[in-house]
Amino acid sequence: MLSLLKKTCRRIVGSAEDVPVISPRDWVGKLAQDPTQRAVTYLTSLFPIFGWITRYNLGWASGDVIAGLTVGIVLVPQSMSYAQIATLPPEYGLYSSFVGVLVYCFFATSKDVSIGPVAVMSLTVSQIIKHVNEAHPGEWAGPQIATTVAFICGFIVLGIGLLHLGWLVEFIPAPAVSGFMTGSALNIVSGQLPGLLGISGFDTRAATYKVFINTLKGLPRTKLDAAFGITGLVSLYAIRWACDRLSKRYPSRARWFFFLSVFRNAFVIVVLTIASWLYTRHRKSANGKYPIKILQDVPRGFQHMGQPNIDPELVKALAGELPVATIILFLEHIAISKSFGRVNGYKIDPNQELIAIGVTNTIGTLFGAYPATGSFSRSALQSKSGVRSPASGLFSAVVVIVALYGLTPAFYWIPSAALSAVIIHAVADLVASPRQVYSFWRVSPIEFVIWVASVLVTVFATIEDGIYTSIAASLALLLIRLARPRGHFLGRVTLHNASEQSSRDVYIPLNPDRFLMNPHVKVYPPSPGVVVYRFEESFLYPNSSLVNDAIVDYVKENTRRGRDMTGVKSGDRPWNDPGKNNEMADSAEKPLLHAIVLDFSAVSHIDTTGVQALIDTRTEVERWVDRPVEFHFATILSPWIRRALVAGGFGVGTISTHIHEEIAPVTRYHDQYIADPQHADPLTPMDEQIRDDPEALTQVVRASARSSSEGTIQMDRKDMAEPMMLPSTPFFHLDVGTAVRAAEGGVTRASSIMETAKD
Repeated sequence: MLSLLKKTCRRIVGSAEDVPVISPRDWVGKLAQDPTQRAVTYLTSLFPIFGWITRYNLGWASGDVIAGLTVGIVLVPQSMSYAQIATLPPEYGLYSSFVGVLVYCFFATSKDVSIGPVAVMSLTVSQIIKHVNEAHPGEWAGPQIATTVAFICGFIVLGIGLLHLGWLVEFIPAPAVSGFMTGSALNIVSGQLPGLLGISGFDTRAATYKVFINTLKGLPRTKLDAAFGITGLVSLYAIRWACDRLSKRYPSRARWFFFLSVFRNAFVIVVLTIASWLYTRHRKSANGKYPIKILQDVPRGFQHMGQPNIDPELVKALAGELPVATIILFLEHIAISKSFGRVNGYKIDPNQELIAIGVTNTIGTLFGAYPATGSFSRSALQSKSGVRSPASGLFSAVVVIVALYGLTPAFYWIPSAALSAVIIHAVADLVASPRQVYSFWRVSPIEFVIWVASVLVTVFATIEDGIYTSIAASLALLLIRLARPRGHFLGRVTLHNASEQSSRDVYIPLNPDRFLMNPHVKVYPPSPGVVVYRFEESFLYPNSSLVNDAIVDYVKENTRRGRDMTGVKSGDRPWNDPGKNNEMADSAEKPLLHAIVLDFSAVSHIDTTGVQALIDTRTEVERWVDRPVEFHFATILSPWIRRALVAGGFGVGTISTHIHEEIAPVTRYHDQYIADPQHADPLTPMDEQIRDDPEALTQVVRASARSSSEGTIQMDRKDMAEPMMLPSTPFFHLDVGTAVRAAEGGVTRASSIMETAKD
C-alpha cells in the first residue's frame, strides 16, 4: 500500500528519476545532531571571558595594566572632545568611555580593540540631534536624543549578533569603508576649525565645503582662542614627529619615546589648561564670560544614572536616522577588530563582537551614555602598549572613574580650542594616505571610483548620503559581477615535466589573455563535435541566460546544422530563421556537434532558473544539430548541484531531449498550449530507435558509464578498486580531462548508433 502511494505521488509530481540524491532530510539531520550540546556551546560562546580568565596570570596583568592606564590617559581628553563633536556636555563622553571599556572586556573576542566615543559616531549623533531639533524644536534635549539612539541602535546590533547575521557586514567592502571614513574625517576637521580659531556665527554641522568656505570668510573674526588651539595642534604634531625621529635614532630607547608620544594629548591639555587658568581667572566679564571659550562646569560623578527615558514619539522622530547610525556603529568596529586580529595573529567572531557592541550600548544608557564603538587610534595605542587580554579595559575604566570623581574641578579651565586641536590631530589619521588610495586603484579601478564617489558625496552632501552611496555602489558592483561573470570556451595544452619525464593535459581558454599567460602558446581545441565551456560564477537566475546565449551562439557559429535547409521554402521556415541558399556549402567544413562539456569547478550554487537555462540550451542545440547531444559535467562541488542537475534530466545518461523540456513553467499548461506546431520537435532517428529498441539507450548509458569511470580508488580491502564517481550519474565526472575523454568517446558511439538507425 505504501509503495503504491509513493508511486502515485511520484506520478502526480512528475518524478520519473530513481537516482539517489541528497534530500532536505539530510540537511535537517545535520542541524539536529546533538541539539543539547549545540545549545550549551551557543550559550557559553556569549561570554568569551570564560575561555581565558582561568589562564590569567601576572605576566598578562603587567601588560594589561600598562596598556589600560595608557589608553585611559588618552581616553579622558578624547572622550570630552568627541562629546563636543556630538554637541553634548563633556561628561557624556566620560560616561560612554567608562561603560565602553568596562563592559566590552566581558564579551570581547579581540584583546586590542578599545570601545568608547569615536569621532564619526559623534558626528552622526550631532546630525541626528540637529535633525530632531529642526523637526521638533525644543521638545527633547540633546542628551535624551543621544541616549535613545544608543539604546535603539544597541538593541538592533545585539539582535543581529544573537541571530548570527554578522555576515551582513561583509557586503560592505574595504574601499567603501575607507572612502566613507575619509569623507567623515574631512567633515569633522572642517567642523572643528572654527572652534580652533574661535570663529562663530555659522552652522558648523553643514556640508563640509560650506563650513570650510564660511571658515575662510570668518578669518578676520579670529579670536584669542586661536592662540591656544593652534599652539596645541602644532605641539601635538611636533611631539609626535620628535618622538618618531628619536625612536629611529636611538632604537634601544624606542619604547620610552613611544610612551612619551602617547602622553602628548594629556601633556598638551594639562599645559593649555594651566595657561588658560592663569590668563582667564581674573578676566571674567560682567556677564560671566571669559576672554576664551572654556569647558566650565563638568558635573562630578554619574549624575544621570537610572532607567533611560525612551519616548515613543522621539523614536518615531529619529526613525529615519537609525539605519545609518546602526551601520556606523557596527561597521567601524568590525573593520577595526578584524584588522587587529589579522595583524596580531588571532581570529575574531563578528557575531560575538556585535553582541559586545549591542550590550555595551544598551547598558550604557543606564549611565546616560551616548553611542560608543571601536576606536582605531585608541585600539592601535592599546596594541602597541603591549596589551595581553581584554582585561586591560578594567584599568582604563579606573582612570575614567578617577577623572570623573577627582579631576572635574580642573576640567573647568580646559580651553575648547585645545579640545578642537585634539580632535583634529586624532581624526586626521582617518584620512586615507596616498599610498592606500593608489593601492585601491592598482587592485580594482572600479572600487577606486567607489572610494572617490564616497568621499565626494560625504564632503558635498552629508555623512548619511556618503555611507548610503558607498553601500549602494558596492552592492550594484556586486550584482553586476554576479549577473555578468566571465566564461571561456576551453582548449587543451600539454605540459611536460622535463625532470620527471612526465606530461599532463590542462584546459585553458582557447584565446588566452596575454596578461595571464604566454600568448604564443598553442591551444588545441577539443575533438571536432565537442565543446568545452567553463563558467566562473554560481549558476543563478541573474546570469543563467548569459550562459545560454554564449553556448548557443558558439555552437551555431562553429558547428553545422544537422538538417539540410537549402531546399526548405521560406514559408516553411521559422519566422526567426531567414536562412541562406548556400548555408550547407558554407558550413560543410564545420563539424557536427556531439557533446558539450561544462566545467563546474567554479560553480558553488545553482537554482531553478539556472537548470531551466541548461534545459533550454540543450533544446536549442539539439534543434540545431537535429540529434541528441550529450551534456557532461566536470567537478561538481555540491550534492545540491548534483540534485538540481539530476532533476533537470542531466548526468543520468538519458540523452533524449523529450524527457525534460520545462522544469519551471510559467503557467500550468505551458508546453502543449503555447508551443506552435512549427517548433514541435520531430522524432530524430535516435529517438525512433530508442522508441523501438529501449536497449539502445541502455547501451549508450553503459558505454558512457565505462568511459566516465576511468578514475578508480583503492579500497580498504586489497586488490579492490571502485569508481571515484557514482555510477548512477555517468555524465558527472571528476575533472575536465575525464569529462572530455568521455565526450570524445561518445562521438564515435553516437555516430555508430546513428548509422544503425539509418540502416
